[in-house]
Amino acid sequence: MFVRACPGLLRSVQVMTHPTPYLHLPGTTREALSFYGDVFGCGVRLHTFEEFNRTDGPPDAIAHGYLAEGPVALYAADVAGDEPPFRCEGMMLSLLGTAEPATLRAWFVGLSDGGRVVDDLQERPWGASDGQVVDRYGLHWLIGFEGEEND
Repeated sequence: MFVRACPGLLRSVQVMTHPTPYLHLPGTTREALSFYGDVFGCGVRLHTFEEFNRTDGPPDAIAHGYLAEGPVALYAADVAGDEPPFRCEGMMLSLLGTAEPATLRAWFVGLSDGGRVVDDLQERPWGASDGQVVDRYGLHWLIGFEGEEND
């Protein structure tokens, strides 16, 4: 349905060569993507139901949104009608070694705000550091790095 509703938009979105999560949220997409944009220090692009001429939800609901020009790729939209919202069980989004240790530590703290730390970010016996957090929107993150933080 998305491709039929906005074929021109796809040409303006950067082509991804890896799987990118696309969340269907229960009316919290604007808030969630703004939160992730703040945590990861990137832009947020939002398109409403009204912009896409959709009448199956409130005009200001988000039909398509994404993080822009940042270190993490993430898409989201508000559910409409009886569509089921996102639920995460048995899966983690891994940010192992994807940035400098200080940045990864800051992301861990940011994602923990309003969420739940599953396993604190800490040094492991094998020398790497990692930890897990479920953020306030239900995404389970694994964050870690190799070596010393001040390398």
